[in-house]
Amino acid sequence: MTGPDLMAGPPPTRLPEDPAAAALAAGDQPEAVVRAHPESPLAWATLADQAAQGADEIDWVTVYAFARVGYHRSLDLLRRNGWKGHGPVPWEHEPNRGFLRSLALLATAARAIGEDAEWERCSAFLRDSSPAAYDELLG
Repeated sequence: MTGPDLMAGPPPTRLPEDPAAAALAAGDQPEAVVRAHPESPLAWATLADQAAQGADEIDWVTVYAFARVGYHRSLDLLRRNGWKGHGPVPWEHEPNRGFLRSLALLATAARAIGEDAEWERCSAFLRDSSPAAYDELLG
């Protein structure tokens, strides 16, 4: 008799294609893409990344704010797509990268502004969600 594997973890979450991906790939400015697609984790992650790559002195509070919006938009999207608060979110699945990049940028910005508990929580969450994303983005 075969039944469900009660010891298995949750299945990987694979998000649908981000509606902002095409505009960003075409070179549209992240600010314009966020205005057109405020629900897009990828747009917010790109805006945060742009702020992190900015002028000589990075305004990490701005990076933190953009990344936090992307993170919260991601949580909503993850839950709508069957995620139960834990489990793999594979880096290899391109539409997941908005969430994973937002989380990594949030961790980095938290560390930069001295929010050590947030850095620990977010970097551990990233590692647990996708070891490959952790290696790529924070490792």
